[in-house]
Amino acid sequence: MSNQNTFNPFRRLHFYAAWLITPLLITLTLSGIGYLFFTNVEANIYEHEFYGESNLSTKQSLDEAVQQISSDYAGFNIGKISIMEEPYNNRVTISNEDSDSRYIFLDHNNQVVAEQDAKFTYANVMRNFHSSLFTGSTFIRYLVELTACWTIFLIVSGVYMTFKKKLLSQRKSKRNHSFKLQKVHALLGLVTAIPLFIIILTGIPWSVFMGNHISTFAQEHPELGRTELRLNPPQSDVNEIPWATRSMNQPTSEHDPHSEHHSAGTVVINSSNQQSLKSIIHNAQKENISRPFSIVYPSNEQGVFTVSKGSNTGVTGLDVSPSEETTAYFDQYSGKLIAQIDYADYGIIGKWFTWGIPLHEGHLFGTANKILNLLVCLAFLAAITMGFLSWMKRIKPGDFNRPKRINKKWSLGAVLTLLIMGILMPLFGLSVLIIFIIETVIYFSTRKQIRTTL
Repeated sequence: MSNQNTFNPFRRLHFYAAWLITPLLITLTLSGIGYLFFTNVEANIYEHEFYGESNLSTKQSLDEAVQQISSDYAGFNIGKISIMEEPYNNRVTISNEDSDSRYIFLDHNNQVVAEQDAKFTYANVMRNFHSSLFTGSTFIRYLVELTACWTIFLIVSGVYMTFKKKLLSQRKSKRNHSFKLQKVHALLGLVTAIPLFIIILTGIPWSVFMGNHISTFAQEHPELGRTELRLNPPQSDVNEIPWATRSMNQPTSEHDPHSEHHSAGTVVINSSNQQSLKSIIHNAQKENISRPFSIVYPSNEQGVFTVSKGSNTGVTGLDVSPSEETTAYFDQYSGKLIAQIDYADYGIIGKWFTWGIPLHEGHLFGTANKILNLLVCLAFLAAITMGFLSWMKRIKPGDFNRPKRINKKWSLGAVLTLLIMGILMPLFGLSVLIIFIIETVIYFSTRKQIRTTL
């Protein structure tokens, strides 16, 4: 990278980016920490829902329980049935046309234990906070993605400036508190650079712009992705079908002429000649699909039962290892396995997301993953704090002490770095283009003023 005016533009952009994105960056980091331990928190605060029993000792079948729920909750459709490992209770997810969702928990007798409003569970609250600050706004999600992009620039520029300035090897004869804080800031930045970059990279599936374009590319090149995720990036609360196979075209059952007719878009429950849940569970286990897994009812008379195991369900007790992911389709009338997609069938993009999402969420390799992510987040917050304090120590009354612009053209190295990052991260590229225009205007206006004074 050329030495001609590379350090100064990086320093200026690093400084202004830090000030502009720090509030949202701190919010995302804190909400991310909160979400890291959602399984531990929920296992304690929802002990009755997850492990408790109803007051009824009469045993009923799972199909009878689903029929009861369908009758008791008028206006709600059955979304999925989560068949859990012991000691967890099974769970039925229902929703209505207003997108209100509820979780109904069933004990070992398939009697209703409790219900939850899905919107206000700890996991979903933290996820909503982390992705859109409770707003659900697409604009906020764009800001979140832009913040992630600029964080990558902060990492790149911070590492470059640390080594360019030889900050870690410098010695000061006099005590300089500002310099010490700056040194700690740089050291923490170096330590967290790679793990933080990985965390940001694995958060791309949720991004509203890049995530959508990567998903579209994966759809158009199924050998790479095997996914047809459409307009929105993956959300752990949308579906418990694994991300890499979500929204794929599903095979259809052989049509039974004696089956009842149902309108498209509604699930078909207990229709004539339809297999029972007990039968589908038995057939799934015959295909070596062990608990935990989810069952989605057919959506119409030609639909199929979808049985899936996912690594990124966002549900306490339901996540499995990425290599165990599978999605199987069973004929709703015969119960026969029609097709099955395993982790080994995914393309490189599908595998990347399948491993990346649980790594980002902190449950890919158990408690160690949570602790590692927590340490990275805490070190990053400390780096932000040290950077702010070192700047505060350098402030003089009446002087904002911002990096002053060197009136030279940017070096080729600086331009190429920003250009490459802008191509890889289009939102970042657009924002840099705006900054570059402003900097160009400042450069020519100040150069003209200098010539005038001469």
